[in-house]
Amino acid sequence: MDASNSKPYNLPSDAVWFITGCSSGIGKSLAGLIAQSSNRIVATARNPASLSYIPDGPGTLKLALDVTSKPAIESAISKALTKFGRIDVLVNNAGYELFGDTEASTDEEAHLEMDTNFWGTINAAKAVLGIMRDENPKNGGQQGGVIINVTSMGGFMGFPGGAFYHASKFAVEGWTESVAKELPVEWNIHLCILEPGGTETNFATSSLREISKKHPAYANPSYPTNALLAFIRNAENRKLWASPDAIAAAAYKLVSGGKRIPIRVPLGADAFGMATQELENIKKDMEEFKEISLGVGDPKQFESITFLKKA
Repeated sequence: MDASNSKPYNLPSDAVWFITGCSSGIGKSLAGLIAQSSNRIVATARNPASLSYIPDGPGTLKLALDVTSKPAIESAISKALTKFGRIDVLVNNAGYELFGDTEASTDEEAHLEMDTNFWGTINAAKAVLGIMRDENPKNGGQQGGVIINVTSMGGFMGFPGGAFYHASKFAVEGWTESVAKELPVEWNIHLCILEPGGTETNFATSSLREISKKHPAYANPSYPTNALLAFIRNAENRKLWASPDAIAAAAYKLVSGGKRIPIRVPLGADAFGMATQELENIKKDMEEFKEISLGVGDPKQFESITFLKKA
């Protein structure tokens, strides 16, 4: 167990949440849930008019935010500090999936996917780290906080047609795990990755952007990407997906439960099952090719990396 995620976190009763991507889906459900609690909320979206479902009040701040713009992120966080003086929970939820034949994708499409899903998340988290450490204790709160980075089960395993989406989510997961391990425990800053499975949002419709070009070599409808896209777009196959309200409730329970917050949490029977299966597949491959793996270097190498093993 990583020491930085071994201690419990106690959410203040008047905690300030900063959530990106609140116009729909999980972000909308979570923002609505927080708005009904004693906690305070900074809800953001590209179009602030989409936040009208959140009641106005002294504990609410609605802001326009395009997470692909670092200055916009910094401005939104500054406005949150001006109003509330601190940020206890950051939820990086904004994102979308780029889907299609990777070979035909353009650089612009790939870069925008990374700018939104990866750099948007990282720039917000970096800006908040110092606030949680240095500013929160000065403004009626406690040192520390929670940073939740929403990936999906696609941040733990890859599926056909979503190469850049998975690249962005894998990158977020690696970044999150590394930063969680570099923060001193006494700072009380907890990083967590949420990995939802299928969720009843606009993920399969307006939030799913197809690569603009089609490569003729991949036209066969039975090929993996086309078959998966057809499966996702069939509403019948989405009937068992979790509701965004259920995902939001799980996120709130995780942060407010007074327990330790793990590095990653799959949400949904599909996410849990697929992650478990992926671990079994990895273990199977490792065992099958163990001789090749252990045939490299000195057999005592693992015993020598005491510091890393403790981490």
